[in-house]
Amino acid sequence: MHLIAVSINHRTADVALREKVAFKDDAIRSANVDLYETKSILENVILSTCNRTEVYAVTDQIHTGRYYIQRFLARSFGLDVEDIKDMTEVKVGDEAVKHLLQVTSGLDSVVLGETQILGQIRNAFFLAQAEDTTGTIFNHLFKQAITFAKKAHNETDIADNAVSVSYAAVELSKKVFGKINTKRALIIGAGDMSELSLLNLIGSGVTDITIVNRTLSKAQDLAMKHQVKFESMESLPKLLADVDIVISSTSSENYIVTNEMLQSISNERKHDSLVMIDIAVPRDIEPGIDTIQDVFSYDVDDLKGLVDANLRERQRAAEQIIQNIPNEIEAHNEWVNMLGVVPVIRALREKAMSIQEDTMDSIDRKLPGLSERERKIISKHTKSIINQMLKDPIKQAKELSSDKKSNEKLELFQDIFDIEAEHAYETKKQKSNMNTGQILSFE
Repeated sequence: MHLIAVSINHRTADVALREKVAFKDDAIRSANVDLYETKSILENVILSTCNRTEVYAVTDQIHTGRYYIQRFLARSFGLDVEDIKDMTEVKVGDEAVKHLLQVTSGLDSVVLGETQILGQIRNAFFLAQAEDTTGTIFNHLFKQAITFAKKAHNETDIADNAVSVSYAAVELSKKVFGKINTKRALIIGAGDMSELSLLNLIGSGVTDITIVNRTLSKAQDLAMKHQVKFESMESLPKLLADVDIVISSTSSENYIVTNEMLQSISNERKHDSLVMIDIAVPRDIEPGIDTIQDVFSYDVDDLKGLVDANLRERQRAAEQIIQNIPNEIEAHNEWVNMLGVVPVIRALREKAMSIQEDTMDSIDRKLPGLSERERKIISKHTKSIINQMLKDPIKQAKELSSDKKSNEKLELFQDIFDIEAEHAYETKKQKSNMNTGQILSFE
């Protein structure tokens, strides 16, 4: 049995290629089932986001497993297998476990430490589990990875510092106001950066948001999409008199907000402070505006300094998380190794208890006059003898879990005690070609 992770991500393929190999939400269920029915695949989970398409699988062989996964991806998207091979990273065994832990923790994301991927991994696992394409290994491993990622985010600052300009813009306004959910915001522009800023404001609880744009229809489209207000660019002076936060991102070659405009409405402002954040290049907001009382103005250079400092903080936090990954891999391997021992110990206990029950039956026949109290005392002491006799063999069996020749030695252990344990790992597919040598041998 082998663990394989096949990944197409932002390092291996550009966005044009990633678009071609992204599963639609309504297709992932059937894709999981199709892959599960493929030769060599024992368990599988498919993850598909805007930045990665990944297949995690437990397979009976490494090379055939890798081939059938890549062939599955090629057939799913109408591509040649060679094309898929060119854009995939393949991780096996411990490296596959490490990859899953890094992805789930946000260490492998475009934005270091982002938390959205944790929810996406969790949803991918639950969906695969609902389709019965996971089993003993993945039901344990994915829960371990999700728990590890949650702990990493709770115990470090990896997700606490803004590392995108639009997000940093909103975080900067929080540094001035503290809580911003009751503040009024104005977004100038209707492009991608404006939409990201809008989403970050909404995510921070701001509900009173207005969009203005030179092309009114674009402002309207964006406002309708996210259920906020919109106005024409001619309304800008009036709006500036009434808002607390301004984020501007247009492609204008001239200043959108000028000193003169702010001076003209300075007496009309109902609020004390005005935070103006200019994320446009060329700049939308005229320099020197922050000399006006209670106006705080920031441009992309100010934000870049914040983003760079925050990224360094995230990298330090990432290093802390990375140091804990080897322990997680070791814990996973110990759990996997114990899978082979548990059935042997169970079989040994069952045989011992069967002997004890037979002995009690014999005592009942030969000493029929025993009282219930006397029978309980004899039963208790015979069980105690068995437990003491089993203590050292069970300890030895557990120690065999980490032995390189554990399979051979566990077989010998069973021969010595004349027991027959169930298979340590048996999939729902009941692979007929799985033999003892294939069980639990991660490579």
